[in-house]
Amino acid sequence: MRYLPLTDADRRAMLDRIGAESIDDLFIDVPAQARLSGTIAGLPDHASELAVERHMTALSRRNLAAGDAPFFLGAGAYRHHVPASVDHLIQRGEFLTAYTPYQPEIAQGTLQMLFEFQTQVARLFGCDVANASMYDGSTACWEAISMARRITKRGRALLSSGLHPHYVSVAQTMARFTGDDLVHSAPAFDAAGDEEALIAALDKDVSCVVVQYPDILGRISDLSALAEKAHEVGALLIAVVTEPVALGAIQAPGSMGADIVVGEGQSLGVGLQFGGPYLGLFATKQKYVRQMPGRLTGETVDAEGKRGFVLTLSTREQHIRREKATSNICTNSGLCALAFSIHMTLLGEKGLRDLAMLNHARAVQAAEKLAAVPGIRLMNDRFFNEFTLILEKDAREVARRLADRGILAGVSLGRLYPDEAGLAGGLVVAVTETVTDEDMDALCAGLKEVLA
Repeated sequence: MRYLPLTDADRRAMLDRIGAESIDDLFIDVPAQARLSGTIAGLPDHASELAVERHMTALSRRNLAAGDAPFFLGAGAYRHHVPASVDHLIQRGEFLTAYTPYQPEIAQGTLQMLFEFQTQVARLFGCDVANASMYDGSTACWEAISMARRITKRGRALLSSGLHPHYVSVAQTMARFTGDDLVHSAPAFDAAGDEEALIAALDKDVSCVVVQYPDILGRISDLSALAEKAHEVGALLIAVVTEPVALGAIQAPGSMGADIVVGEGQSLGVGLQFGGPYLGLFATKQKYVRQMPGRLTGETVDAEGKRGFVLTLSTREQHIRREKATSNICTNSGLCALAFSIHMTLLGEKGLRDLAMLNHARAVQAAEKLAAVPGIRLMNDRFFNEFTLILEKDAREVARRLADRGILAGVSLGRLYPDEAGLAGGLVVAVTETVTDEDMDALCAGLKEVLA
């Protein structure tokens, strides 16, 4: 039995105080098509526990899990092999049940782990300092835009057309409350990207330029010229990395002049897990550290001169006055950060490079096979482990038909950009170390059949 302490009069008083007619008024920002009306379809209204278990099991069997089919999905969430030791270690009681380390004297293990995690992220991104993680890549991206506004005192951001549309959507949602002007357009089937257009659009009103590296179509660009031009007009360059494994093979954004580098850490240590929880990565230059959101774990010495760890900076409203806070982010996805750090430690620098080169080699092999299929054109002239195919048919329908055949062929651009008819034929294909020769052959055969 649920405990409901509020009476109807209590609820009415609260609604009157905030000027709302009903509870439903509190959800007007949620699109009508996303709101649940009535009970959940497909679930029985009344059933025994055993019957419910059987029903839910039957529903779960309708899923096609990543490990049960040739898998070529990517676009910001990637299937990599996660060593069994990662899951074993994160389930230790001292890690699995750990909470925010408010008392450093009893949280040295957690703080040391976060310190090591920060070091790994900073080195991976080519930056001076990284925070103790964030929710996910999309919210980290918005936090970077917000940070750029605080630094530059400007409110106009240029978002590359190659930035993941879900990241764009999150930024647009948040900008409604801050007044930031976000300039963005959909991508085109162009292997060169839009760096020249971004450079041309830079002026004294721009706070930052946000680019994805590699971008949503798998393109890889040299960011040096864009960084130089941004700095000439007093703007910051923000680089977004959704596939951190790529940085084992390509140059780190920080080394090309990026002022803030953010990303999604799911690829390392964190499985797909039907969409989450994931892990936000955030790094920047030392001079901007006090404007960085989240929190920062630092190394110190205790009264006896022994090495120890503390929260050096805590810029969230949970710790300090709201008007002084840089963010209302109130967690650091600590368990996912631990999984990331363990996987990175197991790989080491050489292991990460080897994994990256294996991913690239498999992707090149798959791209060559797929480009030979009639009705397919390979858009990219360079890529890491993800590339875009241009099909002669609507890629969304092609992907559905292949899924019905037990092949997860990739992410259709029609799904990501439903209002852009010119992108309907685009299919983003990701190839990691988990893809076998048999998987590639199955995808090629399936595409030949569907495109015929």
